[in-house]
Amino acid sequence: MNLKHRGILIIILIAIIGLSLSKTLVHILTEAWWFDTVGFSEVFWARLTWQILAWVVTFVFYTLFLWRNYQIAMHQTRHSSFRLFEDSTLVEDYADKFANFLALALILLIGFGAASASTPMWETILKYLHPTNFSDRDPIFQQDIGFYVFQLPLYQAIWNWLLFAVVWGLIVSFLVYFLKGSFTLRRRNGRNPLNGKVKNHLSLLLAGIAGLIAVDFWLKRYSLLYSTNGIVFGAGYTDVHARLFAYWVTSIIALSVAVLLVLSMRRRSYALPMTGIVLFFIALVLLNGIYPWFVQQFIVEPNELTKEKPYIANNIKFTQNAYHLHDVQRQNYTAVAQLNRQVLQSNQPTIRNIRLWDYRPLLSTYRQIQEIRLYYQFHSVDVDRYTLNGNYQQVMLSGRELAYSQLPSEAKTWVNQRLKYTHGYGLVMSPVNQVTSDGLPELYIKDIPPVSGVDLQVSQPAIYYGEKTDNYIFTGTKTPEFDYPLGNGNAYTTYNGKGGVSIPTIWHRLAYAYDLGSLQILISNYFHQQSRIHYYRLLQERVSHVAPFLHLDRDPYLVLINGRLQWIVDAYTVSDRYPYSQPVVQTQNAAENFQGGNLEQILHSNINYIRNSVKVLLDAYDGTMRFFVVDEADPVLRTYQKIFPHLFVPNSAIPSQVKAHFRYPQDLFKIQAQIYLVYHMNDPEMFYNREDLWRLPIETYQGNEHIMQPYYMIMRLPGAAKEEFIQILPFTPANKDNMIAWMAARSNSKEYGKLLLYEFPKQKLIFGPRQIEARIDQEPQISQQFTLWSQAGSKVIRGDLLVIPIEQSLLYVEPVYLRAEQGELPELKRVIVAYNTAVVMEDTLEKSLAAIFGGVEEQKPVPSPITGEVSNLAKSALATYQKAQEALRQSNWAEYGRYQQELEEILQKLNQGSK
Repeated sequence: MNLKHRGILIIILIAIIGLSLSKTLVHILTEAWWFDTVGFSEVFWARLTWQILAWVVTFVFYTLFLWRNYQIAMHQTRHSSFRLFEDSTLVEDYADKFANFLALALILLIGFGAASASTPMWETILKYLHPTNFSDRDPIFQQDIGFYVFQLPLYQAIWNWLLFAVVWGLIVSFLVYFLKGSFTLRRRNGRNPLNGKVKNHLSLLLAGIAGLIAVDFWLKRYSLLYSTNGIVFGAGYTDVHARLFAYWVTSIIALSVAVLLVLSMRRRSYALPMTGIVLFFIALVLLNGIYPWFVQQFIVEPNELTKEKPYIANNIKFTQNAYHLHDVQRQNYTAVAQLNRQVLQSNQPTIRNIRLWDYRPLLSTYRQIQEIRLYYQFHSVDVDRYTLNGNYQQVMLSGRELAYSQLPSEAKTWVNQRLKYTHGYGLVMSPVNQVTSDGLPELYIKDIPPVSGVDLQVSQPAIYYGEKTDNYIFTGTKTPEFDYPLGNGNAYTTYNGKGGVSIPTIWHRLAYAYDLGSLQILISNYFHQQSRIHYYRLLQERVSHVAPFLHLDRDPYLVLINGRLQWIVDAYTVSDRYPYSQPVVQTQNAAENFQGGNLEQILHSNINYIRNSVKVLLDAYDGTMRFFVVDEADPVLRTYQKIFPHLFVPNSAIPSQVKAHFRYPQDLFKIQAQIYLVYHMNDPEMFYNREDLWRLPIETYQGNEHIMQPYYMIMRLPGAAKEEFIQILPFTPANKDNMIAWMAARSNSKEYGKLLLYEFPKQKLIFGPRQIEARIDQEPQISQQFTLWSQAGSKVIRGDLLVIPIEQSLLYVEPVYLRAEQGELPELKRVIVAYNTAVVMEDTLEKSLAAIFGGVEEQKPVPSPITGEVSNLAKSALATYQKAQEALRQSNWAEYGRYQQELEEILQKLNQGSK
């Protein structure tokens, strides 16, 4: 090949490589712009730097190592020809060049694959470089837990990395020697099939593999702390007294084999290494197979409790620590029938906040009465609490998001999707316990624009970032965005927030056009210097893009803070390396699954350590994120804080109005409750016998039985001074339906995260949810009413059965909804209350309580005469309202806001005058 042709080939090769890399380079550029816009460039460059470093080091090492082994093999066989070309004219001219080309291509391919597989190691490396002690040691090797979480994973990764390289080096070398006929399976002329130098080369590579096998068995000692061979998860008697010894001996023998392989380089015989290899396999069978079996069969099983008792204690202690269950405050709960009208009256905040609206029928109701247009959708219903008009109360709310997929097909144009229909609008909020005369929820906040009936205003109702925002959009273009429907037309707006990445030049647009594969971005005339592109708008996708090492709760919830819609996303630090701690999946396999998803699906991994250490506040309008630290003691989070010192906001800097909306996350509570079904037993002997195994209660919804879900409520805990926002869940015995205990997770700031367990007397029957529902079914008047409704063409929906602890007594409440067979508008029609031996169903909760506990008839207030001042105020209010509506029709927002303020002041005066 002449110089000219070689130059052309090099240019073509460079062009091919450049095109293949251009997509990656452009994506890195747009990623850098995005991270800079959201304020987390440090995170991006730290991750990218270590990913590139891991990739480069791996690629260079693998390429050089494999190429060097190939060169050695070629050098040792330089006087031989490849068997494939023995009868070809290519032998003299092109055989070696062609072989070099194939070898180089294979080596580069292996190096590229290994390098790509190594990029996730950036996190493992950084955690190794920034470890944090747990201040607790494992009972077998006396290593701090941080060693297993932060350091051991890197040692295991390096072992895999080296073994992969040496094995490929052996394969490449073997292929060269085999193809060049350097050895056969039998002796030639009484000599060894391998010449000395070939034998030495292969012996060194085999010695490297043997040495790595020795290291592997040394590292496997620590894996015994995650053993599943014993009665519990973690090292048991057989692991400690048999397998640990076997690993030591096997490791020493493997190391001896490596030494013998090196020594055999000076000898013509293979006797020494072959003897070592035979001894290794004998040890593998005897020490790692037969010996542990013998110990388990003849020493452990006849005396299992005695032998395994200390290891069961280890499992209980470390599992409770890993899931933060070691400090559950346990109390006795007498569950006596001492409720009366006076007790209910003294617990009115609890009674007022009994949740009558189940989130499932409420979501259907919201969608029917408040979506307003086909392109809006309520994705889910969230539960929170606010102080409204001076009352601390529980509410349910949902954001009105834009569902572009629901637009008519004729309207699904590129301009509409990317430039016009950019955001949802507003929210709906209702109290958990109030119902209209039609059986619909009382709405505190409703309609478009949002109208508030409480002292909670919405100043920025647009939702650009949410649970349904799954496409990229542009703002600040030459065409205004659709804001909300208004009369016979629409209101339009122009985005003025700081969300999105600025695209002021054609070069920015070119980069995004290439990265997103959209020519319209480049050729559209709607863009100018103020245009911005918004992407990664889905809540969990957005948060994970900044912090992929945090595992996110499945239920982000919407809050209204200072007039702005904000999302709170609970984030977890997790690990699967906590010694002796029972993994979630194995615990679940021994119990029942939660409705709505298996426990391992909550976090998408088989974890055995979890902390809710971070809460992310994400603005629905501009997408800004703040990562607040809520558990400063978590060692895993402290390591991430060392790695990314400017990512997290310390607990002391969390605004009080934000902290007021923190709630204990439901996914975490589900995991802890599932673990606690078994691990409430602290005594190893009781644990071994499973004497007090619990399960989660069963309830019925729409004719099907489901595992009961934890639920939020405002109540006063026994002995507490005032009501607080908690999450509770009852427990039942493993094979019974009566209740055995209930657990509460506290959410108020000073007590946040504390778990309490209230245990019932074991000698007394306390009805569980399934038993109460059976009693409801057996009540003749109730069952007859259900049958009558069903025959009349309505569908009866029984909501969650709520167990309401009040002081030392239990009240059971179940709402009943009616829905037309062909309709999607459930209405709350009855409330069932069960207490002691009584079960009643009335129109309202108040009537049901009165039927059991008695009550005073409410006196209808006598209307007071309208004074002249009140009459004038009423007229003034009407006039101001009409002016505000006129300003609204003209899209004069300044005037509209001013009239709204005037109207509020007039109504306040009117309210004072009517008292």
